Amino acid sequence: MEIKSYAKINISLDVTGKRRDGYHLLEMIMQSIELYDVININKREKGITVKCNLPYIPTDEKNLAYKAAKLFIDTYNIEEGVEIDIIKNIPVTAGLAGGSSNAAAVLKGMKAIFNINMSNSELSNLGLKIGADVPYCITGGTALCEGIGEKVTGLKPFKNHIVILVKPPFGVSTKEVYSKLDTGKIYRHPDTRAIISAMEADDIYTVSDLMKNVLENVTLKKHYIIKDIKRQMLNLGAVGAMMSGSGPTVFAFFEDILKAQKCYDFMKDKYKEVFISRTI
Repeated sequence: MEIKSYAKINISLDVTGKRRDGYHLLEMIMQSIELYDVININKREKGITVKCNLPYIPTDEKNLAYKAAKLFIDTYNIEEGVEIDIIKNIPVTAGLAGGSSNAAAVLKGMKAIFNINMSNSELSNLGLKIGADVPYCITGGTALCEGIGEKVTGLKPFKNHIVILVKPPFGVSTKEVYSKLDTGKIYRHPDTRAIISAMEADDIYTVSDLMKNVLENVTLKKHYIIKDIKRQMLNLGAVGAMMSGSGPTVFAFFEDILKAQKCYDFMKDKYKEVFISRTI
């Protein structure tokens, strides 16, 4: 069974507090884009095997797709095993939820191939045991995510907007970024409701003006190149540019496909991982 595992961008990311267990409370607007990995999942007699086209991707218990398969098998006492083949296109440790999206795809695939009768809500609760972004990745699209990211409310689709993504040649640890965030020093929070209203009106200019990620300044302190990438993309005609998630990927919205193509060509000369995509 073949499943597309889509990347996401954060059109808004706010941290509103911190739980006693150390997890940060979030308010995020998540958006799926056309960039995707391909997951092939099939039954086998016993055990779990994971293969990937990229040699540096772990294929054992460290891989979220493997974790998802094991969790599903253990939860539903399934006696058979699965083989999972991952074709990666989404950059890793990039702020695009590639691993979480793979885990979500595996859960959906296993629900189908083992014919388990369960709701998306039950699947999301299972996904939360793997990671806070997995519940969103199960539904995808345009959504408001709250709590630690697990409370997902679908929004009016914000489709077909051109996005250029640039991933600098390094990864960022989400855990490290959150550990360095001082919630008392977030001086400007995004106006999430205003952004949602602009998205509902399909107003890309207002969305671009209002979008904000409170983690950006934390990652910028270590990787100033993110600011340079944003500046270059805006100079090349982007209507807005921002870091996604904990970074380091920067995405930019374009209204003009010719400007987007020019930006893509320019950035591709400088960086290996550059993508032209659309919101879905």
